[in-house]
Amino acid sequence: MTMDAYQYEDGTIQYPGHPIGPGGQEPVGTVDLSEYTAEIITWTVSAATPPGVRAPNPLAIVEFDVDGQSVRAIGQLTTDEVETGDKVEPVYVEELRDPDAGIREPASQDWDGYRFEPV
Repeated sequence: MTMDAYQYEDGTIQYPGHPIGPGGQEPVGTVDLSEYTAEIITWTVSAATPPGVRAPNPLAIVEFDVDGQSVRAIGQLTTDEVETGDKVEPVYVEELRDPDAGIREPASQDWDGYRFEPV
């Protein structure tokens, strides 16, 4: 499983990827962020989570340095034992939330993804 960010002709990298980037550009490639380490920019703990999402749920905005290009992402943390400035790496998780707890048909969407774990 990859954590794909989209790269555009002007060198911009965005996560999550968008079919139309800066200036109306289409992506020209992808970068797998799961191969990089990031730094926590800020973080919080959500205590009031949607159905099926663990509570409390620590979340962070992290910043990757991909060959000099800053790429930010938001996501769950594996622990709340972190501080701003800590280094983290993406770790694959099969279920970020319980598919049976939501109002959507479980087969209608993906439930896997990445959490950030301190290194």
